Amino acid sequence: MSNKVYVIGVGMTKFEKPGRKEGWDYPAMAKESGNKALDDAGIPFDQIEQAHVGFMYGESTSGQRAIYELGMTGIPITNVNNNCSTGSTALYLAASAIRGGLADCTLALGFEKMQPGSLTTSYEDREQPLMNHIQALAEMREFAFPPAPWMFGAAGLEHNERYGSTPEHFAKIAEKNHRHSANNPYAQFQDVYSLEEVKDAKMVYAEAGLTRLMCSPTSDGSGAAVLASEKFVEDNNLGDRAVEIVGQAMVTDMRSTFDTNSAINLVGADMSRKAADKVYASTGLTPDDVDVIELHDCFAPNELITYEALGLAGEGEAHKLVDNGDTTYGGRWVVNPSGGLISKGHPLGATGLAQCAEMTWQLRGDADARQVDGAKVALQHNIGLGGAVVVTAYQPANR
Repeated sequence: MSNKVYVIGVGMTKFEKPGRKEGWDYPAMAKESGNKALDDAGIPFDQIEQAHVGFMYGESTSGQRAIYELGMTGIPITNVNNNCSTGSTALYLAASAIRGGLADCTLALGFEKMQPGSLTTSYEDREQPLMNHIQALAEMREFAFPPAPWMFGAAGLEHNERYGSTPEHFAKIAEKNHRHSANNPYAQFQDVYSLEEVKDAKMVYAEAGLTRLMCSPTSDGSGAAVLASEKFVEDNNLGDRAVEIVGQAMVTDMRSTFDTNSAINLVGADMSRKAADKVYASTGLTPDDVDVIELHDCFAPNELITYEALGLAGEGEAHKLVDNGDTTYGGRWVVNPSGGLISKGHPLGATGLAQCAEMTWQLRGDADARQVDGAKVALQHNIGLGGAVVVTAYQPANR
């Protein structure tokens, strides 16, 4: 029988355009988010027994350098890299240590210091991790550069052609997320755009009608979460503000990623579906029980197809949720109240931990102007191609 896991403290920096804050390096980012999480938990660093630190761009032991800003107590520190799901992978590992009885209090921290512009490869002398995905998709769609918007745009086009959704639905999703971010002081962008402004922005992948305002930006920033066992929560009288991770699953690529001749599966829909199904099965929750969701909208088409992967809509029906206003305030769920990756920003190693922070604030009732009324169940989805997805369900400890 596994032990219960609780989030007892969260913290994050404001997400910023790369290089906007002069001299803002990753140790300073980690110090800010980590100390916020420790202060939120009300514990000193010397009670942390393990730290799992996520980043995609950086030298091999940057995790140690980052954690040393918080303290140097000799604890195990692991460096985590899982593409865009890096932050939630650090969260998964920190939770696993508690779930397995190896620790009573752990820290998950993620950061990224990025270069402006589209993502690039770091090494040109070896096989690229996404080469299988790119080659498979190139057999279905003519290659376009940059690869990331092409891949997710192709998945959106597949949904359009199969089920009758349109690029207008992508624009509506982006408009919603930019509107949500206006209430998030941590968001990189806090501007509200009309639907026409979203559609008329600079084109990134014309075939799918994908504009700049439908795409997540590169960002600098950091997020952190302090996790604890039930015993630790009880011993320190933390139950009133603790949030339980009631279910969590990580899934990597399966044969269906490549064998179904589907761009939707190549960008991880089957991974997401399997992870969500595992979480629902282990918790007894259903999509109808969920109130608020942070999901991986790296590009607006991915939010659309993820509605179906998470069970919010049946196959081919995700766009109906958009048309009905089911994924914003006043609808069936509030999806990406933070503004999502599209507007909050996407510092790769920090994204999953920023999602965790938002879910924790929502369930505590601490989300201020973006608070979802009566939120009791939260769901988080974070995906990285190449590939891994983590889905996590949360409920207040004293429910």
